[in-house]
Amino acid sequence: MDGLTMDDQLDSVDFALAAYRSDGEWQVQDIASPAFESVESLSHALRRLPDEAGAVALVGVDEDFFVIVRVQGPSTRVLLSDITAADEWELAQSALTFLGLPVFGDLDDEDVAPAGDLALLADLGMEAVDMAVLIDDDDLYPDEMLSEVARSLGFGELFDDAVGFTSA
Repeated sequence: MDGLTMDDQLDSVDFALAAYRSDGEWQVQDIASPAFESVESLSHALRRLPDEAGAVALVGVDEDFFVIVRVQGPSTRVLLSDITAADEWELAQSALTFLGLPVFGDLDDEDVAPAGDLALLADLGMEAVDMAVLIDDDDLYPDEMLSEVARSLGFGELFDDAVGFTSA
C-alpha cells in the first residue's frame, strides 16, 4: 500500500462506529470521515457523545486490523490489534504514537502483536484475557473480532446491523 494518499486510506476503512450508552441502552452510530483518520480525531468525535460509561469507537480497516478507542471523562484509552499495520496505515501509526510506542519499519508477519490497553473494555464485559485470545485468532477477520467484542458488551445485534452482518 505504499503511496496511498490519506483519502485512499480513509476509503479503505471498512467501518467506523461509535457505541455509547444513553438512558441505559446501547446506541451505535457511524463515525463520518475524516473523524476516523487518527486516534486524536476519533477521541474528539467520541467526546461529543453521551458519557454514561464512556464512548467507544470501533474501526475496522481493509480487513486487516482494527482500532478501539475509548473515552471516559478526560481519559482516552486505545487498542491496536496489529502493530505491523503501522508500516502502511496512518491510523495505526497514530495509535502507536498516542501510546508512546515507536513506529517500526519493515515489520513482518512474525511481528504481529496488539498494542495498547487490552483491558480498556473490561468494566463493560470484555476482559483483557478474552480480548487477547480473540485478537490471537488467525481465523477471524477484524470485523468478526469486533462483532464478538460488541456481543460481549451487549450491543452485538446493533453492531452486526451497522456493518451489514444481518440481512434485512
